[in-house]
Amino acid sequence: MIRMFVRHDVSDYAKWRAVYDGFNQERSGMGVKAQAVYQAADNATDVTVTHDFDDLASAQAFAGAPRLKEIMGEAGVAGAPQIWFTSPA
Repeated sequence: MIRMFVRHDVSDYAKWRAVYDGFNQERSGMGVKAQAVYQAADNATDVTVTHDFDDLASAQAFAGAPRLKEIMGEAGVAGAPQIWFTSPA
C-alpha cells in the first residue's frame, strides 16, 4: 500500500469540500482505495488529504492526472499543493 499526502490552502472550505465529495466516484476509478480529509486545528483553509493506492505507480499517475488538476482548480485550491508518498515501514 502507498499513501499519498496532499496539503494545500483552499479559498473556501465548504466549496472545496463539495467539489471533493462530488469527485468520489471518479477518484475511486482512478485507483484511490481509501481517503481522509484533515483541517489544521487553527486554520480551516489549511487542508491535508490522504489517498491510499495499491502501488506507487498508481499514486504517481493520480497525482499527475490533468483531471485532478482541473478538479483542484474548480475547488478553489490556492497555490501549488505539497504532495508526498509513504509506504508502511
